[in-house]
Amino acid sequence: MQKVINVLALVSFAVSGAIVSGGAYVYFNKDAMIESAKQAATKAATEAVTAALPGMLDAAMPEMPEVTGGVIPSSGGGLPSF
Repeated sequence: MQKVINVLALVSFAVSGAIVSGGAYVYFNKDAMIESAKQAATKAATEAVTAALPGMLDAAMPEMPEVTGGVIPSSGGGLPSF
């Protein structure tokens, strides 16, 4: 029974050490990880907008008419004459 308890104590020590080591790694490298995440998000957003932009522009631009109507006569209510 003592051997089982000793093995469990060693496993517990190893897990605690791994947690502390992982936390220290994240703490000391947090700035680099944040910057990497920002760059990845910026790149993904830029690619998404670039891919969607041509389709959005084509859909937003109306077709140019082939024939236009006549001139609308002025009713004299425009700019005053001097």
